Amino acid sequence: MGKNGDQTPGPSSSPFEARAVAQAPQDEDEGSTGRQSALILRRNAKRSEAEPRRARAGIRFAGFAIAIASFIAAGAFTLDRFDRAFPPPLQGNKHLSVEMVDRHGEALRIFANDEGRWRLNADLDKVDPTFLKMLIAYEDKRFYSHHGVDPFAMMRAAWQLISHGRIVSGGSTLTMQLARLIEPRKERSLGAKLRQMVRAVQIERRLSKREILQRYLTLAPYGGNLEGVRAASLSWFGKEPDHLALREAALLVALPQSPELRRPDRHPQAARAARDRVMARMARDGIVSESEVRRVAQFDVPHQREALPQLAPHLAERARDRNPAAIRHETTLERDLQASLETLARDAARRIGPRVSVAIVAADAKTGDVLASVGSADYLDDKRDGWIDMAHALRSPGSTLKPFVYGLAIEDGLVLPETMISDRPADFSGYRPVNFDQTYQGDVTVRRALQMSLNVPAVRLLDAVSPARLMARLRRAGVIPVLPDGEKPGLGIVLGGVGVTLTDLVQLYANLVTPGSTPIALGDGVNSEPGALAGLKPMSPVAAWHVIDMLSGVAEPVGSKPLAIAYKTGTSYGYRDAWSVGFDGRHVIGVWVGRADNGAVPGISGIKTAAPVLFEAFDKAGFEIEPMPRAPAGAVRLAASELPDTLKTFSHAGIGQAFSIIPASRRLAIAFPADGVELEASRLADGSPAPVVVKLMGGTPPFRLMAEGKPVENASRRRQLLWKPQGDGTTRLTVVDAEGQARSIEVVVR
Repeated sequence: MGKNGDQTPGPSSSPFEARAVAQAPQDEDEGSTGRQSALILRRNAKRSEAEPRRARAGIRFAGFAIAIASFIAAGAFTLDRFDRAFPPPLQGNKHLSVEMVDRHGEALRIFANDEGRWRLNADLDKVDPTFLKMLIAYEDKRFYSHHGVDPFAMMRAAWQLISHGRIVSGGSTLTMQLARLIEPRKERSLGAKLRQMVRAVQIERRLSKREILQRYLTLAPYGGNLEGVRAASLSWFGKEPDHLALREAALLVALPQSPELRRPDRHPQAARAARDRVMARMARDGIVSESEVRRVAQFDVPHQREALPQLAPHLAERARDRNPAAIRHETTLERDLQASLETLARDAARRIGPRVSVAIVAADAKTGDVLASVGSADYLDDKRDGWIDMAHALRSPGSTLKPFVYGLAIEDGLVLPETMISDRPADFSGYRPVNFDQTYQGDVTVRRALQMSLNVPAVRLLDAVSPARLMARLRRAGVIPVLPDGEKPGLGIVLGGVGVTLTDLVQLYANLVTPGSTPIALGDGVNSEPGALAGLKPMSPVAAWHVIDMLSGVAEPVGSKPLAIAYKTGTSYGYRDAWSVGFDGRHVIGVWVGRADNGAVPGISGIKTAAPVLFEAFDKAGFEIEPMPRAPAGAVRLAASELPDTLKTFSHAGIGQAFSIIPASRRLAIAFPADGVELEASRLADGSPAPVVVKLMGGTPPFRLMAEGKPVENASRRRQLLWKPQGDGTTRLTVVDAEGQARSIEVVVR
């Protein structure tokens, strides 16, 4: 006991008990103190019992956490195994449209895929960046941050469904939309949505964001059989999607959400309203201004689809047949040039007559690239057999090979441009060539003979240099003319007695104009690359320069725009083919006109039918006409008086033919009217046209007068012949004497 009789804590008392006793009031009685002590003891007992329970709970929580972690790990392992076992179908070029592009990547021709759809591969580098920005802002704001599924968008869509009682937004990400496009399903259910979500996660594991966006823009529907942003832009706007106006970009953003109900050609009001909603959203997001929204709203939407590019059909078919697995074929063509020449060929064929076709080939002689290849007037015109590629069909070339005969003769030292050569009837062991107009010019210069495309002088020169050598020279340029079965090269090959293609002729003339001595082979426009050939060119540089110089002096066709080009024409036997091949210092264009079925087209000729098309082709090509090659060493222009005696007159006599040069005193000439003179028409008393007196000098009677190749009267020994004009205009008059001398003039009657 304490000194006041109070109980003090013993040595065994707990600190809690001591604090309790110390804090009790001094005036409490013994009963109160006992109850307090009992309470303290019970509390201590409970605490002693709780400690094991907490330990057991901690163990149970740890076990639960381990179980959850194991479940997650097992789930992840299972999902990974599932992902590997059931990967999403991400085949790269599945069912894409085959396309052919020009040298700059511009689309030339596009083929629908095997499902009849236009589906073109998208390249993000060639898609308008503003459109991409608008698409992501409208369809999937968090595209670059989520992993396939956007939980915020899903919750927003669910809340809108609950609050509005209808679907306001779907909550699908662009990745989920891609999943739906690669595995299309008709049903719209929760299960389908869950499958899209799973597939979206799988896609995100395999593809980058750029690849996902690119694949989406390849497969997204844009109405009808249009899939992908490129097909949509080409069809609705007629252009690639690399530079889109705001109104075009907004429409392309809106269409995939409901492509059929918003098709501009069928539902223009719905398409316009959807486009304007996209613009309004872009304004709220700060991507465009309100003024741009108002401006776009003033424009209508396209009411019809543009035709997808269908240029160079023959070349495209050939390229696809050679490499059917390729999705993209790159060519050396120029898109604008190809389109321009196809239009020209179609218009020219319609102008010339029914069943007529036109083929045109343009090439860069410097590089060997084919820049345009038009195989027919209209690929789809069955009446003109448009499906036949006449740029690669074997036909008779008429007189288009003559320049190579003249070049070979110059190279052999037989003639120069001012050398005189005879254009008179001749017999070459039974072969008797005649000129196209059935007349003869008598003694003419080699230059004039080539420019007028006279037949007899060309045959004389070929007889001197030999047909076999000409064939060998043509082969140097990679061109192999085809002879009739069992025949050997004869003199007739210079007048069209072989088979060549229009592409062959363009290659020959490309080797004529290019500098140097190494021949070049043109590419085919798609697969084969242009390149150098072995050996030497068909003629020496000096001879080639003289030939170019002579052809540069040929006057343009009547009615055509004068151009600084050289050209040669040709007409095959029976009016079946009309040709014209022209060139400047770099570019070569060849034109063929005729019927694909080899039928005759009365009245066609190289100079009147094909040459005007050639000049129009050069005019529309957009080429900057390049100057002709400079004269190489050893090439000089010599006047007739400057020629050595051996080159003043070509006097070679081949086997089976002989001729003599007519002395100057006996050479036929038309003294009146002068060539090119204009005559005033006059009438006789009875109203008939008064005759024009044609006065002659030299020559050997009798004389025959012809107008436009038709005899005017019987042969006469008089030197004054009468011609009655049949109307106003230009008429070609020709006089032929007994020795075959011929002189022609043109008179204009007003």
